[in-house]
Amino acid sequence: MQRKYLLPILLLVEIIAMQVISFFPEFVEAYYSNGLYPKIATIWRIGLGTIYFSVGDCIYAILIFLICKWFWKKRKTWKLQWKNNGLQVLSFIAVFYFFFHLCWGLNYCRQPLFEKLKIERDYTDADLYAFTLKLIAKTNAIHHQIVKNDSLKVDFPYSQKEVFTMNLNGYTNLTSSYPIFEYNHLSVKKSLFSLPLTYMGFGGYLNPFTNEAQVNDMGPMYNFPTTTCHEMAHQLGYASESECNFIGFLASTKNDNLYFQYSGYSFALRYCLHNWEIRNPKVLKQLLKTVHPGILKNFQESEDFWRQYETFIETGFKIFYDNFLKFNQQKDGLESYSKFVNLMVNYYKGCEL
Repeated sequence: MQRKYLLPILLLVEIIAMQVISFFPEFVEAYYSNGLYPKIATIWRIGLGTIYFSVGDCIYAILIFLICKWFWKKRKTWKLQWKNNGLQVLSFIAVFYFFFHLCWGLNYCRQPLFEKLKIERDYTDADLYAFTLKLIAKTNAIHHQIVKNDSLKVDFPYSQKEVFTMNLNGYTNLTSSYPIFEYNHLSVKKSLFSLPLTYMGFGGYLNPFTNEAQVNDMGPMYNFPTTTCHEMAHQLGYASESECNFIGFLASTKNDNLYFQYSGYSFALRYCLHNWEIRNPKVLKQLLKTVHPGILKNFQESEDFWRQYETFIETGFKIFYDNFLKFNQQKDGLESYSKFVNLMVNYYKGCEL
């Protein structure tokens, strides 16, 4: 066999292997997510965590430049050498695909958090209504403790760098109840690609190759702690967006700082209210009357921010990412972000926030 065919064939083998592995989540959980992966992640986070800028973003920038340079160089040879050029592209994808799953991506196949925490998957409208009422009461109470005026929005007093360190308190408190969420070796960075991320409609991402949590530094600050906790949850090996939303919510609300708690509870409240917007707009209207006007102003702050960056870029990228998630065992695609409401409602069923 000629060498130029080797990696493209291996790509096909990798894709088939990943489909087979997805049927054995307990094996992945035991030997990768709680075996090999933590060792890989620790090495990267210790090595890069103290570097103040995003090494992963720099690598991506160089890689994008080299890819563009390669395509430009080959622009006149596509018709004559389409086969060789295509094989080179497939070879690159094969290497990228392999290291993506080795460094982090196999976590897409791990055991669901529903099973690990023994949480039910489904809930009724009555369950959601009861939880939303509790969530409104809790968010209102924290909002009042912070601003002392129900009509004022919360202005976040901490810098982004301070948030990265202060988030550790929430994870430490969470770990006392759930050791599986223990977080060590902080490696969270402001993304050098924050503007492109904003146009794509994303608050951050995990670099799977360097294990740096990249956070968009342009959005409203009251959201920043929970967004950061979400990306830190990805670093713990949780690939599901709904699970990372849930873990990020827990880590924020377990924080001793009221501003961080407000970030978590208001984040969850927005998702619940959005669910009611889809399920029953009349109920939503009633619920909104009980939410402090200042909280709604924070929500409006977020909507205004994201609306000014809405373009075809966001639509196109979200179509791509939706299919990427579905290809990686997340059958709900982008809808999986809101699935964490299922986790919250059933986690808190019958108990106080």
